Amino acid sequence: MSVHIHLDPVGGIAGDMFAAAMLNAMPEHALPLQQAIDGLLLPAEVKAKLTPHDDGTLTGARFDVSLPKPDGEHDHDHRSFREIRRYLDGSALDAAVRSRALAIFRTLAEAESQVHGYAVEDVTFHEVGAWDSIVDIVAAAFLIERAGARSWSVAPLPTGSGRVRTQHGELPVPPPAVVLLLKGFVVFDDGRSGERVTPTGAAIIRHLAPTPRLPDGLFRHDRVGYGFGTKRFEGISNVLRVMVLVPVESGQAEEEVGVISFEVDDQTPEDLAVALDRLRGFPGVIDVVQSAAFGKKGRMVASIRVLASATATDAVADRCFAETTTLGVRLERVQRRVLPREITSVGDGESGSVRVKRAQRPGGTVTAKADIDDVAATSGDHRERMHRRQRIEQAALAGEERDV
Repeated sequence: MSVHIHLDPVGGIAGDMFAAAMLNAMPEHALPLQQAIDGLLLPAEVKAKLTPHDDGTLTGARFDVSLPKPDGEHDHDHRSFREIRRYLDGSALDAAVRSRALAIFRTLAEAESQVHGYAVEDVTFHEVGAWDSIVDIVAAAFLIERAGARSWSVAPLPTGSGRVRTQHGELPVPPPAVVLLLKGFVVFDDGRSGERVTPTGAAIIRHLAPTPRLPDGLFRHDRVGYGFGTKRFEGISNVLRVMVLVPVESGQAEEEVGVISFEVDDQTPEDLAVALDRLRGFPGVIDVVQSAAFGKKGRMVASIRVLASATATDAVADRCFAETTTLGVRLERVQRRVLPREITSVGDGESGSVRVKRAQRPGGTVTAKADIDDVAATSGDHRERMHRRQRIEQAALAGEERDV
């Protein structure tokens, strides 16, 4: 099932928050993810676990990774991008997940490279090089791959403020690499200090390339997940909300059509009317529209626009030259969207059946319009014809095909 996933960073976004929110929304991926993490051949002390969480306001989940206890000189959290790439290449991860995880790491490595002036391969991750961050990014890559979303969007991101302690010393919030990764994204300051978007969270967002708003169209809310971070902020839940949305098929069809437009100022109205009627009947012509306009030297001209199927555009253009006095036409290829429609016949007790076109509007509304030629063939004056037309259209909306 094709879905759209919207991220709402209420408290912010980090790698563990993303994994927790996705698993809270789609718990069926928890066991396969655990199996994938087992394939990383992590140190025995490193364990990943999804746990329920309630902060007193909202309920959801946390994605916790336990770490080895420090053992002095052999304990270090820093790894270069080259080391991480070698480690993941040697893992039993699915190829698509491994490729996506490495892409997220590379995104972050490129930002760190620009900030600190190192070659990408030599960029050394400190906090992000820790086992918990490696697990977070692998989990994110796995869940993105499993979700199979056709598109992503993200609400404005809180910037946070203050300082954060790193291996490089104290850095401003957001850290320099995060600022680079969030270039082009919509952000805001809600007045709360602290790190709101972590480097792993920013790298995941950049990798997803989400839009700042939902795509056009209708969606049905399918699932929601809440992923909590470890920090607490006053007056707001430190949570990332994930909303899984299913597109509602409108039945609208999209197709490419040709538009042929030109002006005529030296053909009599009577002859032009005949020419346009012939064009309307030409194979491949969808519609012909005529309007009045002012041409060169202030002369009145007839402006013509012909809509044709894409495959018939060239033939229709040639026919325009044959039927009118124009010396040049303009050709365009455009996309058009049409509503599903049907032609039904509603019986008229006085003059036979009347053709009615029923169309399905977005949202499920159905409209009906009686064919004006059939209505014009009925007896009576204008008021009587319009009254009969209204009754016929109402009958068509009710799905009736009987005499009215």
